[in-house]
Amino acid sequence: MEVVGILDYGLAKVADLKIKYVISPAVSYGSPITFVEELNPGPEKMSEAILRMVPSVDDKIENVDGKTIYSGIIQVVKFIHKRICLQNGSWVRCFGRLTWPRISELIISNFLSKVVPEDASKLADFQKIINHTSEFEAALKEMMFISASDNKDARLSNFAENVEVHFASRKKTEILAKARNLLLQCDFAVPQEYTGKDPICKNDGMSVDSSEHVVDLLFMSERCVVTKAASQLMKLVHQILQDICLSSTRVAFEFYHAARDAILLYEAIVPVKLERQLEGINQVAVLMHNDCLYLSQEILGFAFEYHSDFPSSIKEHAVFADMAPRFHLMAEEILQRQIQIVIFNLREALDGADGFQNTHQIQQFESAKFSIEQVVFILEKVHIIWEPLLLPSTYNRSMCTVLESVFSRITRDILLLDDMAAEETLQLQRLIHLMLENLSSLLESLAAVNQKGKTEGDFARPLDDLIPSLCKFRKLAELLDMPLRSITAAWESGELLSCGFTLSEIEDFIKAIFADSTLRKECLWRIENVPL
Repeated sequence: MEVVGILDYGLAKVADLKIKYVISPAVSYGSPITFVEELNPGPEKMSEAILRMVPSVDDKIENVDGKTIYSGIIQVVKFIHKRICLQNGSWVRCFGRLTWPRISELIISNFLSKVVPEDASKLADFQKIINHTSEFEAALKEMMFISASDNKDARLSNFAENVEVHFASRKKTEILAKARNLLLQCDFAVPQEYTGKDPICKNDGMSVDSSEHVVDLLFMSERCVVTKAASQLMKLVHQILQDICLSSTRVAFEFYHAARDAILLYEAIVPVKLERQLEGINQVAVLMHNDCLYLSQEILGFAFEYHSDFPSSIKEHAVFADMAPRFHLMAEEILQRQIQIVIFNLREALDGADGFQNTHQIQQFESAKFSIEQVVFILEKVHIIWEPLLLPSTYNRSMCTVLESVFSRITRDILLLDDMAAEETLQLQRLIHLMLENLSSLLESLAAVNQKGKTEGDFARPLDDLIPSLCKFRKLAELLDMPLRSITAAWESGELLSCGFTLSEIEDFIKAIFADSTLRKECLWRIENVPL
């Protein structure tokens, strides 16, 4: 066959049969097989050589280090070298070219890939397998079954020596799959203990404090409620970072990218999953805001907690701080979106008051009253949703923004009225008192939160500073039944200016309420000539 150039063709069939019936069973992980060579003498000094496969009688034997597999294959190759190729180097090399790619692939898929360590601490134990693999390939090179010069034939050694990469790659895949599953499977339900009116800062019970939903914000000295998805994601990332500290450079780099990718999965999955909830006023949106705030704080803490213990070769490259601002920005965007949705709903409710015109008419008064009641209902709903979950300072800031939009809108609408009857001013005053009365508990809770911040070392600002139009709103109620001279005196003393009224507003207000007269002209002149 060699002479006529068909050696490859002639050995191909034998090679296929050897792979199918001999090599494949030999490398089946978990079922070791030994080979026994038998010689049966024949006529005319001829003998028959048989390689018999013998399953191991000891079921406890395992191919943990590959020694059993490698020794079995070497027996097969020796048999081929001596009995089939008659120790002819070129024939053996030809047989090796036909079989080695498939043999090495079988060993990798059935053995080496399955014994890659599950834990970074066990990578050192894999050295024994690397040694046996190198010895196995050296024996094959000695019999010329594989090339001694072509590095491509050292497939098993290359795979075994790169086990760290295989380990890290597999772990990275597992980590990302786990992170993805917990983000997809989390229902983002609000724990029952946080659905009441009391904020988290008031819940002193051990069951609440010890819940996995309550986390510490590292750089804010506060605690907040987050979803199970966020807390579990951070536990997973912290475990990865701990593994980085114990890993070699190559493994550490893979784990570093796995940690970053796992965190970024939150940004990729959760906003899409909760898209519908983010369009409305609900606790899920508030929890997502808290999640993003928590993630940004934890990311900033990584540098202080782990960076010094990272392998020195990756310290310069392993950076997480760049991710913190994007999550902080996400948190703020979600919060601002909620605030804008609330303000939009409040504006729609106030539109029904038709600018508070003609409230001396019963139908118009009832319409305006209904609008005020709708506003109060929306604000109470927002209060119930936000206060138990948001940080006290965030709740205070957000609710004050919402209230400012309400009080400023109503105040502006009333001040824009160009003609008001006496009965109309009393009805408008009644509506303002009604709204302030219905919102008294909400305003008191804001004042309490504000005062609590002061006792904890912050400088609490007066509620009128946080809601500038509140003072103006209250003062407007007084102005609606105040005599003209008293209004003039209040402007001259600077009282109205300090409440936020402008010169043009007071002038138009006086013209709308009081009929043209000598007194009105005198008062308007005095108001116009007060030095500001």
